[in-house]
Amino acid sequence: MTPIASPMKKAIASVQCCLEEVGHFTKLDPEEAWLPITESRSGNAYYSAFHTLSSGIGVQALVLPLAFTTLGWTWGLVCLSLIFMWQLYTLWLLIQLHESESGMRYSRYLRLSMAAFGEKLGKLLALFPIMYLSGGTCVTLIMIGGGTMKILFQIFCGDTCNMKPLITVEWYLLFTCSAIILAQLPNLNSIAGVSLIGAITAVSYCTLIWIVSIMQEVTILCLKYRGLCLQMQSNHLVYLWRGVQFAYLIIAMCLFPLSICGYWAYGNLIPGNGGMLNALYKYHGHDTPKVLLGITSLLVVINCLSSFQIYAMPVFDNLEIRYTSKMNKPCPRWLRSGFRVFFGCLAFFIAVAFPFLPSLAGLIGGIALPVTLAYPCFMWIMIKKPQKFGAIWCLNSILGLLGMILSLLVATGAIWTLVTMGIEIHFFNPQ
Repeated sequence: MTPIASPMKKAIASVQCCLEEVGHFTKLDPEEAWLPITESRSGNAYYSAFHTLSSGIGVQALVLPLAFTTLGWTWGLVCLSLIFMWQLYTLWLLIQLHESESGMRYSRYLRLSMAAFGEKLGKLLALFPIMYLSGGTCVTLIMIGGGTMKILFQIFCGDTCNMKPLITVEWYLLFTCSAIILAQLPNLNSIAGVSLIGAITAVSYCTLIWIVSIMQEVTILCLKYRGLCLQMQSNHLVYLWRGVQFAYLIIAMCLFPLSICGYWAYGNLIPGNGGMLNALYKYHGHDTPKVLLGITSLLVVINCLSSFQIYAMPVFDNLEIRYTSKMNKPCPRWLRSGFRVFFGCLAFFIAVAFPFLPSLAGLIGGIALPVTLAYPCFMWIMIKKPQKFGAIWCLNSILGLLGMILSLLVATGAIWTLVTMGIEIHFFNPQ
């Protein structure tokens, strides 16, 4: 150690403390270094884009044509464009709220909600919707991924194989085991490569279906908003926003052409169960090469596995927070793996026990809609405290209220549909 090392170290420390007091340095909670979402702080614009793309173009996007069958061309395109811009705006708000003026960093939606609305109200508004959104999406991914694996086997094997085909539950189990193995990657940064693969496969199967459908004058619509990325991890707001801008540009380039061409080609013939993927199998399985159908199915399966990791991460993080808060030490590797195996098994059990859950997607999505469209606007007002009745204050107030009203309307419509049309309930019997 040089003679000036100690004085220099003291000077740097004092300057750092001074800068922290005026809010120039970000204040980090030491406990966050133990948790999977914030364990690594080397995120950048690329990682942000990978996560957003992989989760933004997902398999739940396959059923949006049903909305066009009700809304028609004009209102369908208007609503699609408005909600796309609305979601992008609320995501910008969350990115701006990621670091407060005092230097405190909010890397979790729940913490941001508690800072804006108070500890009790913030937990009430955000914790349950986030957990059942994450868990419900993973359950849906098991159903779609396992079901698509079954279709993939049927495409390439069909009646020519001597092998006894697996039943649906066994395909679900195979998909879940694959997802649990991938889930052993320790933190959000470590799954950036998985998200990249998920993003590539999502863009690929959307583009592939688009090209095939245009050639056959049958295009499938592929968009359903899945909610905002609920956790933020990058080191700088500029990186986050650059990544999101790039990701949403790609999302728009993939989804808007598919939306327009899809409804033009299928109209009211789009299947209510499975959307565009089932439409491809149902209407063009006989005149489309098996290799092309197989590649499309394989891309969907890979994307489901990748998306599972993103949507399961908030659940993993929440489970580990319970341990680190009580024990005041990092979660052991064996316990971390145990949490992830437990969640995967729980999601598998729900997928098998309640195969009718996709029929409740409208109701569940309507209840959780404020997490995406309303709460960020109210958070901005509560934390940033803009001038009352100013332009920004009015904009966020109106959007927040509209988000709450839209949530109520969607949930009411879903309940009305269930009452008038009914629902086929069968337990432990996935088809």
